[in-house]
Amino acid sequence: MSSENQPENPDSQDKPRTTHFGYQQVPIEEKVSRVGQVFHSVASKYDVMNDLMSLGTHRLIKRFTVELSGVREGHRVLDLAGGTGDFSIRFSSLVGKTGQVVLADINDSMLRVGRDRLIDKGITSNVSYTQLNAEKLPFVADTFDCICIAYGLRNVTDKDAALRSMFEVLKPGGRALVLEFSKPRNPLVGKAYDGYSALWPVVGKLVTGDADSYRYLVESIRMHPDQETLKGMMENAGFSNCRYHDVMGGICAIHLGFKPLTSH
Repeated sequence: MSSENQPENPDSQDKPRTTHFGYQQVPIEEKVSRVGQVFHSVASKYDVMNDLMSLGTHRLIKRFTVELSGVREGHRVLDLAGGTGDFSIRFSSLVGKTGQVVLADINDSMLRVGRDRLIDKGITSNVSYTQLNAEKLPFVADTFDCICIAYGLRNVTDKDAALRSMFEVLKPGGRALVLEFSKPRNPLVGKAYDGYSALWPVVGKLVTGDADSYRYLVESIRMHPDQETLKGMMENAGFSNCRYHDVMGGICAIHLGFKPLTSH
């Protein structure tokens, strides 16, 4: 299990509590600002880089994730760490005039790109925008039919707190989806993927002029919990019937969990 969720030396009064920022150890209170700087830097070219890094496959993966969401007309959906709005665009058409999508992100640069993109597409009536921290969602309990966080959980300092907060604001019977990079099942695939992803900072430098941000993104992927660990974290947060679907041999995984209809 990744140690990113567990600050080091929690009982020490002398040493600062630290967490992972990629491969680095940083004071826990610094991670949010450091991650923020990364996404401020990449926001304008985020979608272009997604296409380049995934060779276009991220679109198919997102479509599959939406199919697993069970979202339908009238639903309230939280697109958490929704960034440039890919999922909100899809969810908006599914929830219809009687539903609502909340596009939420901690980073105002990403949120601005997402808002402008949806407005340009004429999507204005059933989507709202909120800047927030996933660890402390500012909604009343039992608000959403579905919560989706895609490629965002690995950047959260306290993933367990985020999962508990998601569980709290989900309606009984609602479902949460976590789409994230994961651990390839085949060692050969894993080695090939490591070699390929090592090129991302080079591409990032060419496209955005920023190699360091993409170096962090690669490191954050490699530090993220594996499939079974994340499934256990969701169960610990209260979710039931948790399962996951490997995509591209485990390079990515879609985790799914439900809020029970009744609490015990």
